[in-house]
Amino acid sequence: VQLVESGGGLVQPGGSLRLSCAASGLTFRSYFMSWYRQAPGKERQLVAGITNTGRSTGYADSVKGRFTISRDNAKNTVYLEMISLKPEDTAVYYCNARLVQEYWGQGTQVTVSS
Repeated sequence: VQLVESGGGLVQPGGSLRLSCAASGLTFRSYFMSWYRQAPGKERQLVAGITNTGRSTGYADSVKGRFTISRDNAKNTVYLEMISLKPEDTAVYYCNARLVQEYWGQGTQVTVSS
């Protein structure tokens, strides 16, 4: 199983980024998918999750209204659209796939700074 994140980078406050996570080696359409993030010196936290069909989503309070999770089961890919980014959004963002087992990507760095 491989989860490969991409789309991270350096962005100014108020800017936007779109993260992607391409999955392989698993039946993607069966898995609940999530995005987590971990800032330096802090614990990893759940940012957003989406059910296997994409019909239901959930968000951490800190990102509600600014982040949108979506998925394309035909492309085995989950996305995280981030707008109105703040310096406190700076972290490594990880993709997570969960069914009976759980899998993680290697992470992609997002830095929000002027």
